[in-house]
This record gives sequence, structure tokens and C-alpha cells, in this order.
Amino acid sequence: MKPLHQIIKRPLITEKSNLLREAGQTIAFEVAKDANKIEIKQAVEQAFKVKVKDVRTIVTAGKVKRVGRNIGKRSAVKKAYVTLAEGTIDFFGV
Repeated sequence: MKPLHQIIKRPLITEKSNLLREAGQTIAFEVAKDANKIEIKQAVEQAFKVKVKDVRTIVTAGKVKRVGRNIGKRSAVKKAYVTLAEGTIDFFGV
């Protein structure tokens, strides 16, 4: 298994992820593109000392963006929505 910091890149702090976290026990993460659901589950359980119930993944395609006459492309991102069976994760420590 790869190191945890190579599987879990960062938590996604967006309006949608905050609504999911408040409604249930679902936390969103940006993960490595080659990580599978089993690796993501083990990495979250080890990193945050919680019990994971379910992992759902999605790959969002990169978009072509334009600024003036310059054209660039955003990278594709793999997201994981992790449902916790027990415990919570507090990213802000409030």
C-alpha cells in the first residue's frame, strides 16, 4: 500500500461537501487517480482513527479554460465521498 499522503491529497471544503457533512457522516476528499476504494478506506481509517462505512468515487474531467487569448486546461480530479460508520473528522478544530 502507498503512503497515506499519496492516497489522500486533501479534503474538499466546498458548499456541497459541507452540506453532506452536516446532513450525515459523509466527508469529501481529493484522492490519487490510481487509488481504489479499498485503499481509500484504509487510508482514511488510519489517518483519522475513524470507522468507514462506505466509499464512493468520481472522476471529474479537466476543463479547457481561457484567460484573454491564452488557453489552458485544468487537470482531471478524482474525488472520494467517504461515509463514516462512527466518529467524526474535524478539519478546523472548532
